[in-house]
Parts: sequence; C-alpha cells; structure tokens
Amino acid sequence: MEWSPLIVTLQTALAATFITFFAGIGAAYGVTRLRHGQGVADAILTLPMVLPPTVVGFFLLLAFGKRSMIGQFLLQFDVSLVFTWKATVIAAVVVSLPLMYRTARGAFEQLDQNILYAARTLGISEWRIFWHVLLPNARQGILAGVVLSFTRALGEFGATIMFAGNIPGVTQTMSTAIYAAVQANDYDLAFQWAVCLVIFSLVFVVTMNAWLSRRRGR
Repeated sequence: MEWSPLIVTLQTALAATFITFFAGIGAAYGVTRLRHGQGVADAILTLPMVLPPTVVGFFLLLAFGKRSMIGQFLLQFDVSLVFTWKATVIAAVVVSLPLMYRTARGAFEQLDQNILYAARTLGISEWRIFWHVLLPNARQGILAGVVLSFTRALGEFGATIMFAGNIPGVTQTMSTAIYAAVQANDYDLAFQWAVCLVIFSLVFVVTMNAWLSRRRGR
C-alpha cells in the first residue's frame, strides 16, 4: 500500500487550514464592519459551500488555467498551478473557507457588543480591541471553525480532482485515491483508504472536542 495519498492529504489539509484560519477570521471581521453590502459579501464568501465541488473546481480551472489572465501572468514567471500540489491546497482553501468564515462571523456577532463599546470609550485602538478583546472572547467559535475547515479540507474531492487532478505522489489525496481504486475495481484498496480517512477525521474531531471541553471547564 503506497502511503503518498496520506502524506499529500495531511500536507494539503494543514496548509489549507493555516490559510483559512487567517483568511476566514479576516473576512468575518471585515464583513461585520461593513455598513453596506453585507448581504452581497456574505453570499460571495458562502457560495463555495453551496455549490457542487466540481463546479468550484471548474471555475478554479477557468481562473488559473493557461488561457486565463492569471494563468498567462504566472507563466511569465514560469509558474503553473493547475495539476500541481499548490492546486490541491487552493481547492481545499476555497471549499473550506466558508466554514471558517461562517463560524468566526457567528462568534463575533454573538459577542456582547457592550464589551467592545467599553473598550472604545477607554480610547483603545481598534487593532488592540481586535487582538485583545474580540479574538479571546470569540475563541470557542474560531476553534470550532478550525475543526470544520480541517475536516472539510481532509475529505475534499470534487474541486481537487477537477483543478489538481489525481497524480500519484503529487496531487493524489486519500479521497481521489479511493476514486481511482474504485475505477480500477480494487475495492480492497478503496476500503483501506476510506477507513483511514474516517479514522483520521474521527480522531481529530474527538481530540478537538475533548480539548474544547477541557478549556470550557477551566
């Protein structure tokens, strides 16, 4: 059994979660501060969550392909994204970002606004309020978003296979390895990868839930 799909999956999920952590929090904070256009911004950021993953992958292919403006610009620097490991990360980020954004925004909106108003009356800058008041009080929701984003990136399939392909040792994740095994009628291998994916997801979620419960108990 070749273990490269496991390695690619973990590398992709970790990299994607790192990116979505900052991007999701930034997007949630930015949208909550908008005076106009919140609905439009929210719809755009949430759209990848409701679209079929293959549609997301198709649009990524159009956006970053060699015929696109972005693709042609990158080719000037001899950079290609399609069917590379970077493409697996981009696909995972796009499909998992809405989960991080939605949970972070919900945590921000549930926070007692009087705390923020009190900090402003004391003359504390918005930057310090964000780091020392908003984030610490919204940490439970943010950590929940991290769990959801990581598990979503861990099992991503549709956008990945459209945009990054299924290249063994490069872009083949556990999800795409299962697909390839089924296509080859190797159900034993498909079952092994499926069990592996379930175990990793379950262990991560249980571990994070236990850690969050311990934090709440303090």
